[in-house]
Amino acid sequence: MSGMRVRGWSGRSGLAKVDLYTRGTVYLLVWTALLALTLLMLTRPVRLGAHPFVAVGAPLLAVANGVASTLLARRAMDAYLGQGRVPPRLAGGAAVITALTAGTALWLGATVGMEGTLPMALSTALVPFLTAHCLIVRRRTTVLIHAGLLALLGVLVPLTGRSTEETLFTLGTVAFSIGWLAFTARVSMWVLAVMWELREARDVQARLAVAEERLRFGRDLHDVLGRNLAVIALKSELAVQLARRGAERRALEQMAEVQRIARESQREVRDVVRGYRGADLRTELDGARGVLGAAGIDCTIESPGDGPPVGALPVEIQSALAWVVREATTNVLRHGDAAHCAIALTTGTGTAALTVENDGVPGRTAVGAPGSGLTGLRERLAALGGTLEAGPAPDARFRLTARVPLPAGGAPDVPGREPGRSGHPDGVDVTAATGVPGPADPTDDQNDHG
Repeated sequence: MSGMRVRGWSGRSGLAKVDLYTRGTVYLLVWTALLALTLLMLTRPVRLGAHPFVAVGAPLLAVANGVASTLLARRAMDAYLGQGRVPPRLAGGAAVITALTAGTALWLGATVGMEGTLPMALSTALVPFLTAHCLIVRRRTTVLIHAGLLALLGVLVPLTGRSTEETLFTLGTVAFSIGWLAFTARVSMWVLAVMWELREARDVQARLAVAEERLRFGRDLHDVLGRNLAVIALKSELAVQLARRGAERRALEQMAEVQRIARESQREVRDVVRGYRGADLRTELDGARGVLGAAGIDCTIESPGDGPPVGALPVEIQSALAWVVREATTNVLRHGDAAHCAIALTTGTGTAALTVENDGVPGRTAVGAPGSGLTGLRERLAALGGTLEAGPAPDARFRLTARVPLPAGGAPDVPGREPGRSGHPDGVDVTAATGVPGPADPTDDQNDHG
C-alpha cells in the first residue's frame, strides 16, 4: 500500500481531469434524480397516510433504482469509450428495477393522490436508468424507447384519475426530463471520446516518428554497408581459393584489400551514426519551437543577452546543450500535459545556462528513472564540467536547468564546423522536428585496427 498514492486534482493530466469531470457529471445527473425521487417516496406517502409498508418500501425501491443505475452508468461510460462492455444481466436488472419504481409512482398516484408531484416522481424514476442506457444503444433506439415510454404513460397516467390537462403536463415534463438529460450525457461522453481519440492519435504519431527514424537509419546503414560487405565476402572467398592453390602473395593482397574495405566501412558507419547523433543548439531550439507548437504547446525562447551569441559558443557546449533541449522537448511531449513551455539561454556570467520550464508537471517524475535520458545528459555535461538539475518548480511547474562553464577568455567558435549545421550528411537534423533521440554510436569506442 505504501507504493500506491491517490493523485489529487493538480496531479492529473488535462485529459484525466476532463474524464473525471465528465464521469462525475453523469453520476451527478443520476444521483440528483435519485435524491429527488427518494424524498418524494419518503415524504408523500407518509403525509398522505399510506400504509407503513409503502412508506418504507417505496424509498428503498428508489435507492435500489439509483444503485443499479449507477452501476449501469459506470459500465455504459466505459463501453462508450471502448474500454469495456455492459453485462446483459446488469442492464436487464436495472431495467426491471426502473419499471418497478415507475410503477410504484403510478400506483401511489392512483391510491394516495400525490397531486402535483406525479410528473416529478415519474421523471426522477426514469432518468437514472435512461441516462445510462442511452450510452449503450444507438440514438435512433433511444428515441424509439422514449417514444414508447411516453405512449405507455399516455395510457397509464389517465388511469390514476388525472385529467387530460394533467396527463399532458405529466407527459411533457417526463419527455423534457428524460430527453434533455439523455442528450446532455451523450454529448458529454462524445466530447470525452473525441479527446481520447486525439490522445491515442498523438501516441500513434509519436510511435510512427520513432519507427520512421529507425527505418531511415537502417536504410542508410544498408546503403553504406551493403556493397562493402558483398565485396568483403567475395574477396575473402577469393583469398581462400588463392591460398589453397599456393598463391599466398596474391591471397595476402586480397586480405589486405579486405582490411582496407573493413576500415573504410567502419569510418562510413561512424559518419552515418554521427550524422544522427550530431546536435546543433540553434537547430534544436528552432525544432523545439516547431514541434511544441504543432502539439498545441505555447513555446517561448529567450536568447542570450549580454553574453556571446549561440553561434559563438564552442561546438562541444552547443552540442551538449542541444541534447538538453532535445531531451527536455521529448519529455514535455511524452510525460507531461503542458500548455506553456519556456526555454531560456544565458551566457553572460562565465557559464552557459539553459533552463526549460513547463506547466505540464507529470504525475510522477522520471528523474533518475532508467531510460529517462537524464542520466545520459548528466554524463555529457559532466564531461564539460557542467551540471543538470531537474525537478518541480513553484506554481505547479517542472524545471530542468543545465549549466556548463565557458572557456576562459571568451567563447570562440571551433573551426571546421559551420554554425547551424547538425552534422547530418544532408546538412539537416532529422530528429529535431520529432524530439526523438537518435541511436547510440556503436563505433565511438572502436579503434581503426584491422
